[in-house]
Amino acid sequence: MPETAAVVEPPSRAAPASEFTPLLRTVRGQGLLDRRQGWYALTIAGNALALAAVVTGIVLIGHSWWVLLLAPVFAVLCARTGFIGHDAGHAQITGGRRSGRVIGLIHGNLLLGMSYGWWNDKHNRHHANPNHVDKDPDVKADVLVFASGQTAGRTGLRRWLTCHQAWLFFPLTLLEGVALKVHSLMDLRRQSPRERPVEGFLLIAHLAAYATLLLSSMPLGTALVFAVIHQALFGLHLGMAFAPNHKGMEMPDPDGEGWGHLRRQVLTSRNVRRGLLTDWFLGGLNYQIEHHLFPNMPRPHLKLAQPLVRAHCQELGIPYTETGLVDSYRQALRHLYEVGEPLRVE
Repeated sequence: MPETAAVVEPPSRAAPASEFTPLLRTVRGQGLLDRRQGWYALTIAGNALALAAVVTGIVLIGHSWWVLLLAPVFAVLCARTGFIGHDAGHAQITGGRRSGRVIGLIHGNLLLGMSYGWWNDKHNRHHANPNHVDKDPDVKADVLVFASGQTAGRTGLRRWLTCHQAWLFFPLTLLEGVALKVHSLMDLRRQSPRERPVEGFLLIAHLAAYATLLLSSMPLGTALVFAVIHQALFGLHLGMAFAPNHKGMEMPDPDGEGWGHLRRQVLTSRNVRRGLLTDWFLGGLNYQIEHHLFPNMPRPHLKLAQPLVRAHCQELGIPYTETGLVDSYRQALRHLYEVGEPLRVE
């Protein structure tokens, strides 16, 4: 299992190497693949201080119902923590695999209770074959389905979920925070004897610290309500960050389209129009096309690479999809609605 997520890969032999190579040469020549360790140091320090301030607030006002106002703030900061772990997994923060893994373990396992190793393994496969129904774990048929061919044989509760998945998508993301923890614990069985003790210890340490913080700072009832609000909004935030990226975009033929790296990443990805609030809220993932083309590009450089990528795609006649935030959700939900339509008319 790789310790870092996908990095820049060479073009597929099935497509002209010249499609991606000139863009890579230009991006590298402008220093956009260079590390921004100072930027990340400030980001990590600022996030840590904000988390510490919220924890202090919980301890100080935990016996008042006013403490519940900190749950949404805590959820947002946990999402920021997740974005840092994501960047560490992509080797955006540091070129050293060991230091990147340490940052990822701290921000993933210890602070969020989410396995860094599990996430990287899953995310690597997604980056290698985005939107591929047989190879991308993010579009594997499960609670939701993402392609018409996945609806066959859905019965009972799964059929009902598929019929109404467009309406249920965001409500289901409220469970994502807990689901990430469950998947992380289950994945420990798959991990190597070298990784399992470290990952398992940090996951248990997170759960113990989280429970101790809430139960020692507030009454049981308040603690339960706080945890529900916090975890639900954390999951919703992550869902809102990841939903616009690929849903409703091209899905490669399982038999192979012969796409090279450039087309495979651009045609399956959707950007969300830039803006200070959007860039912050989505953790830079609104530059999804640039992120997929250059996974190890530091987050603050994505917006600088966008004009280069857009112009290159225009020159080659490759569609470059960008839309507003609200419209991105509309497109994603419309796709889910259309996938479930055959089951509604039977």
